[in-house]
Amino acid sequence: MAEAKRIRGRAQETVGKAKQKFGRATGRDDLRVKGTGDRIEGKARRAVGEMADKVKGTAEEFKGKMRRHK
Repeated sequence: MAEAKRIRGRAQETVGKAKQKFGRATGRDDLRVKGTGDRIEGKARRAVGEMADKVKGTAEEFKGKMRRHK
């Protein structure tokens, strides 16, 4: 699940960057602003996915240590 969030976030960032560039090239500020929003939202989604992966990894590591100490 977290991996999917990272992938979707990265895709949204990429689409946002493309919208920003197209908006700049065509002088369409509305598209440039929408692209900036998409890029930032994508970055946030990717960060949430990465954090979830880290939490899951830490939890699995802790479980492994607990099993060894029993």
